[in-house]
Amino acid sequence: MFLRALLAFLMVPVVVAGIVPFILAIYDPFKTNGSLAGLLIISIGLFILLWCVRDFYVSGKGTLAPWDPPKQLVTVGLYRYVRNPMYVGVLFILSGWIIITASPIVLSFSVFMFTAFYFRVKMHEEPWAERTFAQEWLEYKQHVPRWLPQLKGYYPS
Repeated sequence: MFLRALLAFLMVPVVVAGIVPFILAIYDPFKTNGSLAGLLIISIGLFILLWCVRDFYVSGKGTLAPWDPPKQLVTVGLYRYVRNPMYVGVLFILSGWIIITASPIVLSFSVFMFTAFYFRVKMHEEPWAERTFAQEWLEYKQHVPRWLPQLKGYYPS
């Protein structure tokens, strides 16, 4: 299972939040001088992402890959505060790329990815979670916001 989790991590977030923005920035004729302050934002996003991948693997008994989802609803760690912290982590990484590269193409890609994440969550992941985890999901969904973290953690009864 560890190899599946590693493969999923390398295929999905590394491509979306690493390789694609790097290539887009290289070929963006409109980019200007960015700021290395974006490295801090990327570091925060990477920390969030790795924490969530670990929670999916340990608590959920699955991976972040659509073909190998968690077998149990993950409500530990950052999932106590926001329903989609993994996507939030990727968006932090993309925001760091925007700051580092000052690239309007990377900005456009990031807006596109947020839109894609939103519709994926709304149209696929949440209906799947409701079918798979039923009442446990409905209670979790009622207490934990989708995108913006809350200060008070969710602790199921």
